[in-house]
Amino acid sequence: MNEALFLVALITAIVMVVGALVIALLISPSTTNSQKGEPYECGIPTRGNSWLPFKVGYYLFAILFLMFDVEAVFLFPWAVALEAVGVQGLVTVIIFIFILGLGLAYAWKKGALEWK
Repeated sequence: MNEALFLVALITAIVMVVGALVIALLISPSTTNSQKGEPYECGIPTRGNSWLPFKVGYYLFAILFLMFDVEAVFLFPWAVALEAVGVQGLVTVIIFIFILGLGLAYAWKKGALEWK
């Protein structure tokens, strides 16, 4: 029974995605213009190569942001159900925050939060 429901959901998802792509391909306007492929920055034409490497610090900072953003997302349901989870839930969240704090301390020690 569960396999049949999974198969129906999978087929429905595939049909909907492929259908949306086909409809978008059929009704979207398409023009060929050399300027469409140009990178656009504030109306000023670019000079030189547009593909410049970014510093690794930007990626590390983004990953740290996502890590603590996900932490906040996990804490909202816990805060809503605080009475229902009891002391065991409190201890679990304290351990969760402690582990994330260790990750932050490690990143801080490695210098991932510095903009040099």
